[in-house]
Amino acid sequence: MRGTPTAPLRGTLRRAAVALLTILPLLSILLASAAPTSQATGLDPSRSAPGSADQPARASHAADSPASVRQASAERVTPASQSAPTAPSTRSARPVDISVDNLDPAVPRPGDTVTIAGSATNTGNRAVSDSRVGVQLGPAMNSRSAIEETSGSNGPLTGGGATPAKGQSTKLESLAPGVTRSFTLKIPADELALDENGVYPLAVTLTGQTRAKPYAHVLGSQRSFLPWQTSAPQERTQLTYMWPLISSSHLTARTESNEQQTSVFRNDDLEQAIAPGGRLQQLVALGAELPITWVIDPDLLASVEAMTQPYEVRTEDGRTEPGKAQANAKQWLNDLQEAVDGEEIVALPFADPDLASLAHQGKQVPGALGRLRPATELARKTVQAILHTKPNTDFAWPVEGAVDPSVVGVATSAGASNVIARSDSMGERGRIPYTPTAARPVGGGTTAVVADHRLSTAFDGDLTRAGKSTQAVQRFLAETLSITQQVPNKQRSIVVAPQRQPTVSQARAMAEALAALDTDGGWTVGTSLSDAAKAEPDPSARRTLPGPGAYPAALREHELPTEAFEQVQKTQHTLDNFSEILSREDRVVAPFGNAIEREVSNSWRGEAEQAARFRESVQDYLLGLTREVHLIQKSDLTLSGRSATIPVTVQNNLVQGVDGLVLRLESSRSIGLEVGETQAVVVDGGHSQSVKFDTTAKANGRTTVTAQLYTKDGKPYGPPMTFQVKVTSITSTVLLVIAGGVLLVVLAGVRMYTQRKRRGATVSDPDGNDSPAGTSGPPGAGPSGGGAEGPDGADGEDDGSDDSDSPEGTGTADVESPEESEASGRREGPASAGRATHDTTEVEREGPPDASQSERASGPAATARRGSAPEAEVEGSDSTAQVVAADGSGRPEQAGERGSDTAAESSGPQDTGEKVER
Repeated sequence: MRGTPTAPLRGTLRRAAVALLTILPLLSILLASAAPTSQATGLDPSRSAPGSADQPARASHAADSPASVRQASAERVTPASQSAPTAPSTRSARPVDISVDNLDPAVPRPGDTVTIAGSATNTGNRAVSDSRVGVQLGPAMNSRSAIEETSGSNGPLTGGGATPAKGQSTKLESLAPGVTRSFTLKIPADELALDENGVYPLAVTLTGQTRAKPYAHVLGSQRSFLPWQTSAPQERTQLTYMWPLISSSHLTARTESNEQQTSVFRNDDLEQAIAPGGRLQQLVALGAELPITWVIDPDLLASVEAMTQPYEVRTEDGRTEPGKAQANAKQWLNDLQEAVDGEEIVALPFADPDLASLAHQGKQVPGALGRLRPATELARKTVQAILHTKPNTDFAWPVEGAVDPSVVGVATSAGASNVIARSDSMGERGRIPYTPTAARPVGGGTTAVVADHRLSTAFDGDLTRAGKSTQAVQRFLAETLSITQQVPNKQRSIVVAPQRQPTVSQARAMAEALAALDTDGGWTVGTSLSDAAKAEPDPSARRTLPGPGAYPAALREHELPTEAFEQVQKTQHTLDNFSEILSREDRVVAPFGNAIEREVSNSWRGEAEQAARFRESVQDYLLGLTREVHLIQKSDLTLSGRSATIPVTVQNNLVQGVDGLVLRLESSRSIGLEVGETQAVVVDGGHSQSVKFDTTAKANGRTTVTAQLYTKDGKPYGPPMTFQVKVTSITSTVLLVIAGGVLLVVLAGVRMYTQRKRRGATVSDPDGNDSPAGTSGPPGAGPSGGGAEGPDGADGEDDGSDDSDSPEGTGTADVESPEESEASGRREGPASAGRATHDTTEVEREGPPDASQSERASGPAATARRGSAPEAEVEGSDSTAQVVAADGSGRPEQAGERGSDTAAESSGPQDTGEKVER
């Protein structure tokens, strides 16, 4: 009962298994039959992967390496934004890849044998047997659009008139998967059924069979073109081919400090480019034999010229090492001089500035547009100096010939009247049924020289494979013949402006095509770019510039940003200020000026990071040099006088002198400290100079002083330097007070000295000694002889002291009334007492050793009266004395104890002339 529910399920599973076993064999058969198709449609991974050699890739600044060293990995190919609009994939969805590596002659003539050599590679996973290589030839094409359509496919020719060349095939051995077989076909031109002049499509095919398809069928094919011209055209087309000799930026702004100013290169790319087999060497060698117009960036000439002298090359670790390509540089310049002899040279502005970036991003930066005219003048001088020929500087070449009104305006601002544009930018396709003459006026006296788009991009892409190169050559020849046949009776002037920096393989393909035109093709004639600009314009050609919105967005993405132009102008401003102070400015202006021009070069498109690093390196190096001239920081100062000198030191660590600076000091307190006038600064290289400023202090206090260097036109140079100055100067009022005090002290000393000398008389001592002549004492004087008689004739009391100030040591005393004494005592204060104490000390020191105690006791009181009490003249003496008590106590006598006539004597400080009678 439990197994009943599972019975229907088992039956269902059994029926499903039977059905699956029935279907599996059918699925295996279907998968087996579909495998060849899927393998045939698959592309070779090694050749179709993005970034492979056959795909357009961004060129690096190492693209100038020689083919023998870097051709496989570092050859420069045109950026995707610069390549022509590609047709649908030219690879066949077939398992065998056919490559036509050689088609000789490129332009056959009657009786010639056409040799077609190439290879066949089995890119599938099944072996190919019974394979044969043959040729198909289609009918002549009568338009350029038919050529473009034919190039868009790589299958065998189909449609009416496409027939195989009878009897012209060769058998190949079995092709296992991944195997390549070479082949060569030799076909007489007369058997190719080439009847009328024109361009014939040609296809090389391989037929064979596989196990999946055991019958003969086409397994691979490769298309090409065969120009056929048996008679001269009515009018030959004038063809101008611009041969660009342009490179990326190689020189840095740095130079060695020796007298020769040894140059320093960013890397060794230029060495590789001018070496035998290098890109630039091949361009010169190939162009020497071609009818071309040389379009040269003078910066390249200047760089190679610098390489002829000793130079340094920066290594990956930032160091430098001596360069070794002097011989190659000299040889390259000699070869170039011979190649351009008698040929037209169009010189681009120095370093090939990016006109479109300047028009769209740098126009609003002040001063940015002003760089073009000096760059054009520098270009002219450089070419004349190195190649000894005068170049044509009347042409401007925007990147890829893309123009709009702003680009043309900027391009002509430097004086150029001709702008090289391109037909796809002008929007001419489909307007008229033929290719018009290149020159046409666009207003304002400007001529747009419009290069043909298809011819200019014919050699874009990777042409390192011989099959690609041959295919590009044949198509170029076919296009030019078709142009001539469009209007056989009308001569037109066509211009070709290829990529700016063609690789070695591209240059060789270009040279091969031009050589074939010059020798085998009779439908074109070479002419110069100047003649093309002067050609009669086609009335049907477009003469209006496209609007700003028509400028290719892909090109805008790679323009230099506005910040780049702002940085360029900042560096230029720094250079202008720096050069003004130098005694030999040419040693700095030339290398830095050229480096600034290189900062806006077209070669930086698509390499924004490297461009930014280059700009920063130039600016940093220049700022480092400017800092070598600076002010040495001062410590804080203290000024203790009314005037002083402040020295400020300027250091110059450059190898050349500085003579264009002035130094200025400014005080934050102009009323406290006045500084001197601005001083000129002249400092030899590697030295310093001390500049001295006279200062005047008006008030005490702390002042901040700022020292700043300026150029002669008043622009600040370098950062300011500040220091503190503490002013402790003495004002004039204080000085007068001090001087007056000193004078009073001196006069007081003189007075004291003269008083001692003029003491009139001395009183005889108790031993009966007489006083000196001219003195008188009272009759009946006491034993001490110190009694004094008042004016009224009364006997004076003995004051108990001698005048010990006498030089002779004899005691003398001046007499003064009690009122004078009392008045004098009232006038004395603490200060007088202090002075009296000092005078007493002198009396004790100068007095005789046997002076009595009473005499010494009377000394302080007497001396204390000298500086303040009215003086009484004693027999012509100016000495003064104070009368004290006879007991030696020093107490002054009270008022009324002396004669009343003494009151008059004490009324003033001056002497009265009175004398005391004995």
